[in-house]
Amino acid sequence: MTEDEKRTLEELEEKILGWAERYAEKNGWELNRKDNQASVVAKGLAKNRIMYGARYCPCRIRSGDAKTDRDIICPCKYHRDEIEEGGYCHCMFFKKKEE
Repeated sequence: MTEDEKRTLEELEEKILGWAERYAEKNGWELNRKDNQASVVAKGLAKNRIMYGARYCPCRIRSGDAKTDRDIICPCKYHRDEIEEGGYCHCMFFKKKEE
């Protein structure tokens, strides 16, 4: 990876973290900062955005079918139910706020 590509990836990662922070707050959640989880997921989302053109969940397997894979673009189709049921989304990116 060139220095320019690293810089682009880091800039996109920061943009994704900013977006995710606002999205979480709007929904009454927060990002999971434990063990740097939010940064790890944001980096995966940034890489997928660069490589595949969308913020595909880095914790789910893409099928290669654009219509099917829309369901796993972050925030994925499943995240609300997962947070409601288990406190976290599958990637442990978004989570319920600590009381």
